[in-house]
Amino acid sequence: MAASVGRDEPGHVHGPGCQHGCAAPAHAHAIAPFDASALVSARGLGVERNGRELLTDVDLDISKREIVTLIGPNGAGKTTLVRLLLGLEAPDRGEVRRRPGLRVGYVPQRFDVDAVIPMTVERFLALGETVAPERIADILAEVNAGHTSDRQLSQLSGGELQRVVLARALLRDPDLLVLDEPVQGVDYAGEAELYNLIARLRDARGFGVLLVSHDLLIVMARSDRVICLNRHVCCSGVPETVAQHPAYARLFGAEAARAFAVYRHHHDHSHDIAGLPHPAPEGDERA
Repeated sequence: MAASVGRDEPGHVHGPGCQHGCAAPAHAHAIAPFDASALVSARGLGVERNGRELLTDVDLDISKREIVTLIGPNGAGKTTLVRLLLGLEAPDRGEVRRRPGLRVGYVPQRFDVDAVIPMTVERFLALGETVAPERIADILAEVNAGHTSDRQLSQLSGGELQRVVLARALLRDPDLLVLDEPVQGVDYAGEAELYNLIARLRDARGFGVLLVSHDLLIVMARSDRVICLNRHVCCSGVPETVAQHPAYARLFGAEAARAFAVYRHHHDHSHDIAGLPHPAPEGDERA
């Protein structure tokens, strides 16, 4: 994954403004070549709205089997960047290249259910699709939500609803799974298990994953690479390196960086959808 220019220690790439309070780059942006092997490759993305820069000189690659997490404060441009990558908006500057025939599964930030409209989970998954009941059952089982098939959407818990929405995204057999704040309305234990599930699905299906999240500790522990965005790429790289970078501390506080190090070292168990703890798989001490 590329992000602006300059390299520090192995596994870390930083943006030109990182040493100056994560300010936007003040000099010309050196554009790296597109990654022909990437699912999505973006170079020099810039967006301006009403005279205000929302994104400046953003470079990004997402590869097959890679979990990339996009973090940043409110107003950092995370959702705008996702919309550019998906082709829902056009950048004012720069270019996005997607692999020909790329299939994308999308889990939105919000999914509101109207309790007045009766809708079972099975019917919801079949909307607009020609899909056999057996395939729906298989997909629900894959996300550990097989018990919800005949239930009304309005009766699901936050965690169950997110798994059902994730199941709908998986019906496309995506090459790239995009999740925008996927744990809203889910408790802490449910967050950890949902991120564990996403990692297991990545391993089983081989797709790339782009996660947008504020849940720094849990989501970073399940990421291969992290991009710290504040209208431009402040820093990027493997989670441990990003958590130690000055730009990360400036955005989220030094305590967040220290907490991540402790979390990675000590969190040696996971939780199921009911919140019950289970030992982490052998060799895996991440939540």
